[in-house]
Amino acid sequence: MGQKFQYDESGGTFFYFLLSFLALILIPVTIFYWPRKKKPDPDQEKKECKCPGCLLKREYLQKAEPWRETKNLLIKFVIILGWLALIFLVYKVSQFDYEMANFDPYEILRISPGSSQAEIKKAYRELAKILHPDKDTGDEKEFMKLSKAHQALTDEESRRNWEKYGNPDGPGAMSFGIALPSWIVEKENSVWVLGLYALVFMVALPIVVGTWWYRSIKFTGDQVLLDTTQMYYYFFHKTPHMALKRVIMILAASLEFDKKHNYEIIERQSDNEEVPQLIKKLPNLNEKNKERPLCYLYSIKARAIIHAHLGRVPLNPNTLEQDRRYLIAKCPYLIQEQVNCVNQLILLAYAQKIEHLLKIGTLENCMKLCPMIVQALWDYKSPLLQLPYINDDNLKYFLSKKRQIKSLQQFAQLKSDERRHLLRSFSDDEYENVMKVLGRMPFIDFQITVEVMDDDNPTEVTAGAIVTVTVHLTRNDMSTLFGDETVIENTEITENGVEEVKEGGDAESDAIAVRRPAWLKQKRGGGKKTKKSTKPSRSAGNVKSKAEDSPSTEKKTKEVKIKHEEESDDSGEESDADTNEKDDKSSGDESVQKSNNEDGDQEWEKFRKLHEQEKSLEGKSKSSHPVHCPYFPQDKQEYWWTYICDRKSKTLLTAPYHVTSLVEKETIHLKFTAPLWPCVCTFTVCLRSDSYIGFDQQKDFTLDVKQAPAAITAHPQWEFEDSEEENPLEKADPESEYTTDEDLPDDE
Repeated sequence: MGQKFQYDESGGTFFYFLLSFLALILIPVTIFYWPRKKKPDPDQEKKECKCPGCLLKREYLQKAEPWRETKNLLIKFVIILGWLALIFLVYKVSQFDYEMANFDPYEILRISPGSSQAEIKKAYRELAKILHPDKDTGDEKEFMKLSKAHQALTDEESRRNWEKYGNPDGPGAMSFGIALPSWIVEKENSVWVLGLYALVFMVALPIVVGTWWYRSIKFTGDQVLLDTTQMYYYFFHKTPHMALKRVIMILAASLEFDKKHNYEIIERQSDNEEVPQLIKKLPNLNEKNKERPLCYLYSIKARAIIHAHLGRVPLNPNTLEQDRRYLIAKCPYLIQEQVNCVNQLILLAYAQKIEHLLKIGTLENCMKLCPMIVQALWDYKSPLLQLPYINDDNLKYFLSKKRQIKSLQQFAQLKSDERRHLLRSFSDDEYENVMKVLGRMPFIDFQITVEVMDDDNPTEVTAGAIVTVTVHLTRNDMSTLFGDETVIENTEITENGVEEVKEGGDAESDAIAVRRPAWLKQKRGGGKKTKKSTKPSRSAGNVKSKAEDSPSTEKKTKEVKIKHEEESDDSGEESDADTNEKDDKSSGDESVQKSNNEDGDQEWEKFRKLHEQEKSLEGKSKSSHPVHCPYFPQDKQEYWWTYICDRKSKTLLTAPYHVTSLVEKETIHLKFTAPLWPCVCTFTVCLRSDSYIGFDQQKDFTLDVKQAPAAITAHPQWEFEDSEEENPLEKADPESEYTTDEDLPDDE
């Protein structure tokens, strides 16, 4: 039986193809892309700040997409049009005539399968009088089917073929239909079909792929231009100890602010007048610097706008204010790229032993710049200015002789009447907004534990060991401090908002020292005695004391003892042996059970820590808590940096970890190599905010580094079975390459 491929002549299968293809696309597109209006959350509206800056920012964000409604209408129109096309295809398919496909001559002639030739002809004549096209009740299609059925049953060969193969024409070839109309392969349409193929696969597809590839190779993973990253590397390598204002100059020279590299940048004719006037208002701008690209016009303009932003200088809302919103929105991503570049240079300096590149001053200045940009404040300004309505004139009430309130934490710890007295010039609504913003600011419980993981003794640090510092972060609202005089014992909140351990006490108790895990603490005292072993001793002692008190009965007791010993000589030996055996078994079982429990606890703790490390390597979330930042043009989430450094030598020990998902609790594992020689070292774990000024914290810990053992024997984690061994007894082979001289037999 042959095979035959043919195109769809009637177009039925082609409509089926379009119907299935359109349904596969239309259903998920409707689910994911149909515009939906978010219902306003009344609780969220109550929590939002109502200060003028926040109201203006929300109004700007709503107007930031002027084509949003038009875009939503266009999406709805396209989706509805697709569903109308789908409904039309369903209707078209339902109108196809499938009766010829299910051809049955007996059913058409309305006779039984075993009818004779006379009955077949009679039925044909009666139906022909009704269905003939010349009659009033005639139907041409039905008459053609009737004629074909009559011919199939009156011809003997056709009837045999029908009864045997189900087809009057006999066995037919197997045919495969192609769900495309036949006009595609017609000669007169070949030019148009080939032109369409060439347009789609040779022009449109290469252009789309090439455009995507060309754009992707210009950016890093954080959507920063590679040319900008190379410029960062050049300047940070050139100036390892970079001041904060120098970091601002490098940030302003980013190529994202240049019209040649970013088509979204707008250059106006009015910039020639407004930018020089703005430069005159800003001190220490250093606009006469001759370094490239620091001396370019776009760099000077961006630097002036950043300085104006940090000084909260009002700008023209139609020109420079629009530029400020665009430039400042990109700064956090660029600063994060600066942090990455400085970190890579420090790691490279460690590898090549370049000492002048190991300092962390530049890295911390980059981190310090990020909250300055978000809050629009210089680093020397008071952190209290991050609250709404508070300006320089109000700060004199905070710095009076009676009280020296210099941080937000100190202000939150005041009693409610004292806070209201400080802000007595504010109205009730303004004071409510201030407390609302202050109460939602973060208060981080910052704790650390230091240990040497994957080792038998995690509390002992040897030279060259891998030390793991586990940072535990718990995020609370600042409202937990309202009205509390003291919050955390043995801690103090300084002016800069850094939580430090109070002085005056043991160095080991004040600093976060190496602690022995609870599951490794040994119980005091030796093994406990069982009840069976203690009772005989007590009874023996009591009997002895009574015997000494009554000398008259001493002989009688001796005789009784002798008789008792003689009678119970055999049975006593057996009972003593049994009791001793039971006592030994019970004590042995208890010791084995205790050791098994301790081993199980150790294994479970190691498994838990490894699970936390694997979880920390998973994809990071970018959602934490919203930041109150009315001068920042976009919504901002709270992010943090944590790292370990040596304050004495000002060197970095671990790469900064960017915490982007601190909603309630977060655990971070920081690892570094202990010094290669025995010493007592003090290191610092730092926590820095990228959104708020004055919320940085640091904790010191001391490492007592011991001398590493001279020879390391087989480590438990390095013992593994050879998977290629056929016989397990071969592991005891004395000639194994892992066997030491002490393990060899004596005869060798």
